[in-house]
Amino acid sequence: MAYGPLAYDIETVGLDWDSLAPQVQAMLLAKARTDEERSQVPERLGLHPGTGRIIAIGLWRPEENRGGVLIEGPSAGWRSFEEGAMIFSGSEREILQEFWRFVSNASTLVTYNGRSFDGPYIHIRSAILGVAPSRNLVPYRYSFKEHCDLAEVLTFYRARPMDSLAFWCHQFGIASPKEEMDGGDVAEMYALGETEAIARYCLRDAKATAELYMRLKPLIHALDPGAAKDSDPATGGPAVGAVPGR
Repeated sequence: MAYGPLAYDIETVGLDWDSLAPQVQAMLLAKARTDEERSQVPERLGLHPGTGRIIAIGLWRPEENRGGVLIEGPSAGWRSFEEGAMIFSGSEREILQEFWRFVSNASTLVTYNGRSFDGPYIHIRSAILGVAPSRNLVPYRYSFKEHCDLAEVLTFYRARPMDSLAFWCHQFGIASPKEEMDGGDVAEMYALGETEAIARYCLRDAKATAELYMRLKPLIHALDPGAAKDSDPATGGPAVGAVPGR
């Protein structure tokens, strides 16, 4: 049984530069063309699934206005977090396992630039850590039924330049998740141990993505008539923290 749509967003940080094999360091530095670019290589490790890791995954059900966040930390399972949301903490492997259990029954996965970043990153980190995926996060591009990437919607499949999620939140009157912090602050906040702040930011990103999805439903349906249908209210959906299908 498929439940309603589910928006998700990830936050990542880089691995420690000294933990990388010398051969890998040399490969990364060889791509840089200037001394300035070479100095920036260790700071950009979090953008690559081979040199970074996932520390948070925000989840939000747009039709039910509830969600949760998976955060790296001491293994503690699910607990209450804030209104309408739960939080799950565990190792990267554990939060990926929980993510795959949770998304297995969602009808449509909703992201912003998830086809290029979030989906491939999750798949590759899962493969590295030996976690089996429960579905394809990057399915057929020209359909929004299984995966609706709002960046693809708003660029008409990349026919026009891509703007940021924060830009479109402002233009649609949606509370921007970037007002208190943005992705560039995550590594510093993580180094300071501010994981709860990261969890709240990641959850706000997923919630904003979900709200934008609801506003874009008419456009999504025009581009793909079989997509963006309301789910059957009789089926509902599993509570955040429950293992879907059980």
